[in-house]
Amino acid sequence: MSVLQEVYEAHHREGGRYGFTVGEARRTPWIKARVGNGNRMLDIGCRDGTLTRHFVQDNSVVGVDIDAQALVRVQKELGIETQVLDINAGKFPFEDASFDRVVAGEVLEHTQFPWIPVDEIFRILRPGGRFIGSVPNAFRLKNRIEFLFGRDFEVDPTHLHQFSPQAIRKLLGQFSSVEIEYLGGRRRNLHPRLFGAHLMWCAEKA
Repeated sequence: MSVLQEVYEAHHREGGRYGFTVGEARRTPWIKARVGNGNRMLDIGCRDGTLTRHFVQDNSVVGVDIDAQALVRVQKELGIETQVLDINAGKFPFEDASFDRVVAGEVLEHTQFPWIPVDEIFRILRPGGRFIGSVPNAFRLKNRIEFLFGRDFEVDPTHLHQFSPQAIRKLLGQFSSVEIEYLGGRRRNLHPRLFGAHLMWCAEKA
């Protein structure tokens, strides 16, 4: 077992992250509408399947995560194919153009070099396939105020990157179209970019 695997297994277990995914009620309908039905789907960072369970009935789902213990829970609860995978490590163990949909909810902020998994996601998607994901809206007003007063707005030690919409568009530049939306946050309706908790995207491969 690698050090990174040990870190994430402890992070999920001790942080109460089994059976929980941030913003599930807000993010799930948005993601589900873009996943659709009848697709072969890869769920990256599926952990124990809390989000995955919303897609398995209508799609053929493969789940990957660095936390092997979480994947044991997925197999027990959902019975889907799973693989332990460190998405920072390079090539994914999947053939070119082998998935219709790839979902990575609240994952890219954990990666060392985000363009490595994004390049792999592009490779394994079929033409017309979609990459659907989300990251925390790092530059929302609440975080800006914390930064202004010299306070650390990031409390999760496993978050390595903070993303703006411009950074996401640049990261997804090889996709033919990118839809971005902000979800969550009590005052989101006032100004989605300043108050939304999650930066969502749906990127399509030509």
